[in-house]
Parts: sequence; structure tokens; C-alpha cells
Amino acid sequence: MAGAAVSRIERLAAQLDEPLLVTSGVNVRWLTGLSSSNAAVLVEPDGDATLYTDFRYAQKATAIDGVRFQQTARAVIGELANLFAGRTIGVESHVLTVAANEQLRKGGVETIPQSSILERLRATKEPGEVETMREAAAISDRVFAALADEQFTGRTERELAWRVRELFHEHGSSELAFDTIVAAAENGASPHADVRDVEIPVNTLVTIDAGCRVDGYASDCTRTYATGDLPDELARAYEVCLEAQLAGLEAYGPGVSGRDADAASRDIIAAAGWGEEFGHGLGHGIGLEVHELPAARAESTDTFEAGNVISCEPGIYIPDLGGVRIEDMVLVTDEGSERLTHAPKELTTVR
Repeated sequence: MAGAAVSRIERLAAQLDEPLLVTSGVNVRWLTGLSSSNAAVLVEPDGDATLYTDFRYAQKATAIDGVRFQQTARAVIGELANLFAGRTIGVESHVLTVAANEQLRKGGVETIPQSSILERLRATKEPGEVETMREAAAISDRVFAALADEQFTGRTERELAWRVRELFHEHGSSELAFDTIVAAAENGASPHADVRDVEIPVNTLVTIDAGCRVDGYASDCTRTYATGDLPDELARAYEVCLEAQLAGLEAYGPGVSGRDADAASRDIIAAAGWGEEFGHGLGHGIGLEVHELPAARAESTDTFEAGNVISCEPGIYIPDLGGVRIEDMVLVTDEGSERLTHAPKELTTVR
């Protein structure tokens, strides 16, 4: 991590006009390798960086090469207000609380709001990050392959969600990226449905959205299964959603706007008469966080670059009937794109 930390700090410093105080836990980890609930990094425009944290993380922080370490009291921001008195520094305005910013200002620190500088750097994955995400995606593939052999009907959504957790452990990950979604029948009409203590019925669709972590990096994949013969409307919705997802995947590549990528899928769903039933964006960046930059949605101003890892997940949600979503992780490359998740997408009927 030492070389990566130095390189990342240099990349950040090259974009700074004044020192930047990094307080996002995810950004501190990405910059230095330190996972902590109570740390900050001050990065100077010349590339000098100081890591501030309390006694609990001191041994880990001391071992990090390329970063100076200074131990603080438990109240890190309070101490930094005194240390930086009379200085002008940038702060992560989308992360730092109003109270913490006011604490700095009362200590004599002039703060300049900055937003998403590090998030945009993180959006372009380094080769080592990509390999870690490949591993997480491969675990997801094994889990979804195993799911096709599981009993769905007669189990509750909550019981099946717990089985998904067990499968991730069995296939090599000890941590979920987020709470698994299992949404059957009418519950599938909600994109982020709550898991219920309700038995999964026959002759409907079941959406499963799940992911894991490897060394902190997330996977995110969704497949929708049939539990028997489907009503015509649900069968047709699956066909249209799959067509839209394949079109979205085809659109992903370097230089493509998030808006245009979204439209590639959205236009197909709208033409089928379900435009109002696809109410979220096509995709989001994935990395140390499940939702990162760039975004693929109608109002996006992002442009895809090689190294982005983005979801492609159109959905159709029909009230009181059911829903379908199909999601893959996609790596944008110099030549186009590469799918990182490979679980089958043809409609699978389960027990």
C-alpha cells in the first residue's frame, strides 16, 4: 500500500490550490490504507501529507509509509482547530458536518468548501483495485450459480436472504457489501424492497440483489428468477428488461456520457410502454462504496473513462404485480467495456 499511498497523495496534491483536510473515512482509507472511524489527513499542494488520529489507531498509522503521523486526542477536529489556527484549508463540504466546520472556524481556521475531488479520483480504478473487484465479482457469480439450485417457494424472503449470506461465506467472502434484497411477487415492484417474513409463492418473479466485499471493495449483482409459469405481463417485462440491459451494456465505453448510456436502455423500456415503471438510473460507480461516481442516469453530467467500474441495472416495476431487475458490474476499458459479473441472465425457473 505504501507506493499506492504516495501515488494517490501526489495525484490529489496536483489538483489542490490550498491544503485539503480529508475527513471522509473512505477517502482516508483510499489515500493511506488506514481503516478508521476517527482520522483525518491534511494534504498540502506540494504533496506533503499528515495523518491525524487518536491512540487507538496509532500503531497502524505509524506503520504507513509516505505519510507523516501525528497523534491527537479522541476529539480530532477539536485538536485540529487549534493546530490549524490562522491557516486557510479546504474541507470536504459534502462530508464535514456543519458543527465540525464551525468548530474549525471558531478556532481561527478559514475553511474553503471543496466537493468530490477524491471521489472523482477514486472513480478511475487502478489495476490492483480492478483485480480485487474481479475477485469480488467472481464470488458473486459462484453465489448466483448456487442460488439456482436452492429452494425458493415455501421459504420466506428473509430465510432466502439469510441463505444468500451463508453462500457468500461458503464461496470466499466474510462480509456483505449491503443488506441482500429478496423481493418476490408484488414486493418486487419496489426497487429497494424490504425483506419480508412472507413465503415466496409459485408462478411469480423473485428479484435478488446481493454483493460482497473483498479487501473493502464491493461487488453488486442482481438476477431475477421465475418460480413457475408467469403471468404474460411479467414474462414480457423480463424479456424487455433483458433487451434493455444488453443494449445498456453495449453502450458502455470510454467517452460515453452517463446520460447517453442511460438512454440506450431507457428508450427500449419506454417504447414497450413501461417508461414510468423504470424510475431510477441505469447505473452507478462501484468501489470501496457501493454507490460511487460516475453515474448513468438521465440527469448525469459524467463521462465514462477507462478504469471506471459501473453497474448496468435497468428495471421494470409493476405495482401490485411484481418487478424485474438485471444488473452486472462493468469495467470501462480503453477499447470499450468488459463485464465483471457473468451469472446467466436467461430467465431461470427455480423450485
